[in-house]
Amino acid sequence: MAGGEENNTGGKNSFSVLVVDDDTVIRMVHRRLMTGLGLKVQEAKNGKEAVDLHINGASFDLILMDMEMPIMNGPTATRELRAIGVKSIIVGVTSHTSESIHKDFMEAGLNHCVAKPMTIAKIASFLPKSNNN
Repeated sequence: MAGGEENNTGGKNSFSVLVVDDDTVIRMVHRRLMTGLGLKVQEAKNGKEAVDLHINGASFDLILMDMEMPIMNGPTATRELRAIGVKSIIVGVTSHTSESIHKDFMEAGLNHCVAKPMTIAKIASFLPKSNNN
């Protein structure tokens, strides 16, 4: 990850998550799931906002990337993030169930691709063992 990591903050969990989704309700649900796990959450409404955050120096441990969004979709944003050197865990989140669509999204540079809705169990599976107590 780019500089500015906060790994030695003591007691409080510093694991950070970027939720990228154009749907306000989905962002709210994902935020509540994440904060319920004690994670720091930031939101972006589309892939361009996610890329811009990173270009401006932000970094996250985990990125939940929606597939279909206006302005810049998930696969394009994922390719751009990887091209600028982002090493975060990027999880594609989609309502599509087609394996070929998941495969295409994975090829953009995802670590994982999951179907909506997100659950605590799905999220915990992407966290380092020290975070999913």
